[in-house]
Amino acid sequence: MSRLSHSVEQVSKLLTSANLSSSAAVRELLELTYERRRLDLSDLSPAEQAALIFARCEQLQPSEEALADRVREASGKRRRFVAKFGIDPTGAEVHLGHAVPMILLSRFQRMGHQVVFIVGDVTAKIGDPSGRSDERPPLTDADIASNLATYREQVSPLFDFSRAEFRHNGDWLRGVSLPRLIEITSHVPVSMSLQREDFRARLEAGHGLSLAELLYSVAMALDSVEVECDLEVGGVDQFLNMQMCRKVMEICGQTPELVAAVPLIEGTDGTGAKMSKSKGNYVPLTAPPGEVFGKLMSVPDHLVVPYFRALSEWQDEELRIVGEHLEDGSLHPVDLKRAMAGEVTAALHGVDAAMKAREDFAAQFSRSSYADIGDLATVLDPSQPVVEVVKVLGFAASNGEVRRLAEQHGIRLVLEPAGGGPQEQAVLGPEDIRQALTVVLAGRFDTKAGASYLKVGRKLARIA
Repeated sequence: MSRLSHSVEQVSKLLTSANLSSSAAVRELLELTYERRRLDLSDLSPAEQAALIFARCEQLQPSEEALADRVREASGKRRRFVAKFGIDPTGAEVHLGHAVPMILLSRFQRMGHQVVFIVGDVTAKIGDPSGRSDERPPLTDADIASNLATYREQVSPLFDFSRAEFRHNGDWLRGVSLPRLIEITSHVPVSMSLQREDFRARLEAGHGLSLAELLYSVAMALDSVEVECDLEVGGVDQFLNMQMCRKVMEICGQTPELVAAVPLIEGTDGTGAKMSKSKGNYVPLTAPPGEVFGKLMSVPDHLVVPYFRALSEWQDEELRIVGEHLEDGSLHPVDLKRAMAGEVTAALHGVDAAMKAREDFAAQFSRSSYADIGDLATVLDPSQPVVEVVKVLGFAASNGEVRRLAEQHGIRLVLEPAGGGPQEQAVLGPEDIRQALTVVLAGRFDTKAGASYLKVGRKLARIA
């Protein structure tokens, strides 16, 4: 029995008999699954490795069998099998949507393969055009340097960088000569890029499409050439870009890489849109435990199992067991959601922090007092307009979103009397959010009478 099979057997037994409303049972579960994220997978056969990867892919090209053969071939020739993931530092934060392919990549690392994590400091100057309706505003070198300064630190919970390469593609792309680029692109048909639906839609709508954007996937492909990649992991929105990697590797006389494209996870708002910072429906990897847990508890029930599949190390057998418990009514959907939120929080911050976040969340939404919640955001400058305070807290991404929340009665002030007693609450309307928080607060409550809080939907902040 492999180490992974033994772990799945342990967790399956626990899930069969445990009550997931119990904190003790959830702690035991989190300890087992947290240990699995660091489990040595090198005892899996090439076929078992390929099956484990295939189970979480939307596309695996050419096939699961081809991946097993490539692993077997590398082992037979005693050469390293190289798995690559690339990310452009077009923003300062890495979020859970970015983490999905990283989690898959970490499995390759634990299988004993060479993992290469590439930060696109040159490709970021173009910006990945995948799925965009217009050109991305250009970034300066200073913007890129600032954004990538903490990338390694942000993703470190998912990788052991003592056994992985962390590289910038500027190290080789800045040295590509014009004759070399012409030589490569002369073998790439323009139709390869123009078959993209997003490009065609932009052209039909009269939007701009720069030559640099057409060259983006070629530049990305040169990353694969540089590291002699065996397999590239990325979101399914990168599938056509990764096809170009295969083409350019072939042009350069290398064996084309295999492609593992993972599903895109929906954002926490449940609207069907992918997780994205621009939509404000994301969870940063650097968010404190309470924020990670709380944001994940806000997702609709139908996203719980997809989040488990994408963001955890749970296997299909374990998901089958909880699915049966949901169907027969022995497992409440909220208890499964709490387990999912704890699973992801533990991955980023450890089991103790995840259990503390679970307790604080219960204190916040199951008790009448907020005073005993330790991990709570704080409004540091209440002299700002309410709309700015909400955005600074990260509770909304834009003025329009804050206004909509106010129109839906989703923003309120809460006062907890100093001597105990019931909370006082006041709903803020669209006209209130333009005023300074101190002014609105003074107009609603006697602030000397207790502690005051700002509640936005299910998110809470203490007012300093």
